[in-house]
Amino acid sequence: MSNAKYRSHLPQLEGRFLLTDGGLETSLIYRQGIDLPHFAAFDLLRTVEGRQALDAYFRPYGEIARANNRGFVIETPTWRANRDWGETLGYSKEALRAVNRESVDLAKEIRDEFETPDAPFVISGNIGPRGDGYNPENLMSSKEAEAYHSEQISVFADTDADLVT
Repeated sequence: MSNAKYRSHLPQLEGRFLLTDGGLETSLIYRQGIDLPHFAAFDLLRTVEGRQALDAYFRPYGEIARANNRGFVIETPTWRANRDWGETLGYSKEALRAVNRESVDLAKEIRDEFETPDAPFVISGNIGPRGDGYNPENLMSSKEAEAYHSEQISVFADTDADLVT
């Protein structure tokens, strides 16, 4: 059941400036030396060490936002947490649903620690491309994309995610 804090009233629509993070997968690979199979950061949620790496990535953004009295849009690490990439990485349908929910829980932990009344932290469920977003080979119709991505979106709808992107 959703307890989304800002879903029906997004603070960024009021003209507020909110920070965002900058290149999760790139930072994890090139700055922290973490191997991300198929560029899938959500796979890090499988282990304590992986979860700690994600937490360490988001924490400085929370600190910057709080220090500057700014809100933050925290994107879940789920850019590749869809059916096709999940199957490639060995995730069952239920395991994939679980990791999408878990990613929102991680974002909520960051929000709970760093958000202030004047600096809202909005949780965004990140929906990535079905295939390689940098080299699209098979384009879906809008109807096909809606059907395909609705699986991941329906998971976010039942969490504390405020929006999907």
